[in-house]
Amino acid sequence: MRMPRFLPWLLLLLLLFCLAISTCFARQGPWVMRISCGSRVNVNTAPTNTRWNKDFAYTGGIPANATKYPSFLTPRLPTLRYFPLSSGGPNNCYNIRRVPKGHYTVRVFFGLIEEPDFNTEPLFDISVQGTQVYSLQAGWSTNDDQSFVEAQVFLLDHTASICFHSTGHGDPAITSIEILQIDNQAYRYGPAWGQGTILRTATRLSCGNGKPKFDVDYSGDHWGGDRFWGPITSLGSSSDQPRSTEAGIKHATNAPNFYPEALYQTAIVSTDAQPDLAYTMDVEPNRNYSIWLHFAEIDATVTDVGKRVFDILVNSDVQFQDVDIIKMSGGRYTALVLNTTVLVNGRTLTITLHPKEGQYAIISAIEIFEVVIAETKTLSQEVAALQKLKTALALPPRFGWNGDPCVPQQHPWNGADCQFDRTNFRWFIDGLGLDNQGLRGSLPNDIIKLQSLQSINLSGNSIHGAIPSSIGKLTKLEALDLSYNSFNGSIPESVGQLTSLRRLNLNGNHLSGRVPAELGGMLLHGATFNFTDNAGLCGIPGLRTCGPRLTAGAKIGIAFAASVACLLVVVCATCWWKRRQNILRAQQIAARGAPYAKARTHLSHDIQLTRHYNNQNHHSRTAAENGPSLLS
Repeated sequence: MRMPRFLPWLLLLLLLFCLAISTCFARQGPWVMRISCGSRVNVNTAPTNTRWNKDFAYTGGIPANATKYPSFLTPRLPTLRYFPLSSGGPNNCYNIRRVPKGHYTVRVFFGLIEEPDFNTEPLFDISVQGTQVYSLQAGWSTNDDQSFVEAQVFLLDHTASICFHSTGHGDPAITSIEILQIDNQAYRYGPAWGQGTILRTATRLSCGNGKPKFDVDYSGDHWGGDRFWGPITSLGSSSDQPRSTEAGIKHATNAPNFYPEALYQTAIVSTDAQPDLAYTMDVEPNRNYSIWLHFAEIDATVTDVGKRVFDILVNSDVQFQDVDIIKMSGGRYTALVLNTTVLVNGRTLTITLHPKEGQYAIISAIEIFEVVIAETKTLSQEVAALQKLKTALALPPRFGWNGDPCVPQQHPWNGADCQFDRTNFRWFIDGLGLDNQGLRGSLPNDIIKLQSLQSINLSGNSIHGAIPSSIGKLTKLEALDLSYNSFNGSIPESVGQLTSLRRLNLNGNHLSGRVPAELGGMLLHGATFNFTDNAGLCGIPGLRTCGPRLTAGAKIGIAFAASVACLLVVVCATCWWKRRQNILRAQQIAARGAPYAKARTHLSHDIQLTRHYNNQNHHSRTAAENGPSLLS
């Protein structure tokens, strides 16, 4: 039986269709952004040709050369950006826009400025998305593992906000920033995990390995977030031994964490000198820590279930009992990851592997994360309104209005008072205190977006222009002090609708016109107002008497009458002008016809004289012919 001629073509089309489908459904690579702070050009670093974008998205600061950079980064990035407190204020940020929604590893490296006057290490705080994740400790510049901070965070508003907060101990200095997308389920440690938590990396160690490495050095999956693994060859006074293998490791690169296979090809094993394996680190007290322990049975002498069994204790409490790597992973040379989250009340965290059966304890890698509860951010419309206010009033840079005004709670904005709404779980602004700050410009209408304001104090500045009528819609406002500025125009009628207002100071401005009558009524209910030093104001006790106050209908009638009068004046002026033009035109015509009229007059006179002469001659002939007159 012969094969139909079209069958090969059909198979080819089917193959192409399958390839197209697989391409469509294939997972794209993770979103990555790396910034070389202070650099004016893009940089590619060997040996992996990693691309670092030139500096952008910063709110201020000064670029400079860097002297300090971790030794495990080669070649180092030579520049940084630092943020002087004197010019940039206490809060400075990088705000990276257009970030796809997802789960990310954010890593920030610190540096020292290469200038003679900057010979001390700065100490400052770092926040991500409004949550403080780290505070630099003295001595960080002499320890590579303290020269960066790393955190896993959900970015859901298409923006990554990374801020640096001065603590009065030098100017924050940043050498680089990395934002690396990871799997949405990565490091899910339990029911409490989610968008409301941040995992700050406390330590990450590759046991039995003598060199620091990133995932990329291990040829790891990009969705792993290019983790940095610090080296450790002994957990205690060389009482243990390193192990290694070149055999392949199964299930190492599985989702969602995508660990590199090479991570499990080295390990530390305990010995007779010290059967227990123990690792201790300093931590912050009263914090939750998520612990991830990595194992693979790579010891050639352990070949079956029950040959190596041990317990895992955290601060003397058993977290995992009778751990048998071969049994739990499914075989030798197979990755096993165990995770637990514990509350640590003291200042140390100790992980102990205590052998029970067979051979000694073994471990391949350790990861420890501090669990940080993510701060709830301020209402976005209120943040936008404050930014408009910052621009409109030319707020000095020393205020450092960058990032979120209310969080982190350790570093709120100066001049903005915050309250937490426990019903909607949001921060809001209930007060502005910017008196005597050298402000200028005008008060924007966007202040209406700060709906929860109870007090506004902008006294003692140089703010000019009219008081916006929108201020009368701040229904919760109790105190408004705009004294000693340069406001002009009238007091908006809407201010009289602020029924909660108890103190109003508008003295020392250039206001004029009638004070809203409703304000006068509030004086009877204990409110205090001050309108002095405004020569043009009138209408309430203590001010001059205003002229007759016209109703709205009267004002409309006057405006209509004025319009009609103006129209009549225009019509009369038009008629007079046209009449005048006609007279001038007639005079011009008469002037042009004068010589012709004179000539005709002379001709008529000559004709008349001729006729008179002829008549006389006719009468003379008749008398001669008829004889003497009978009347002589």
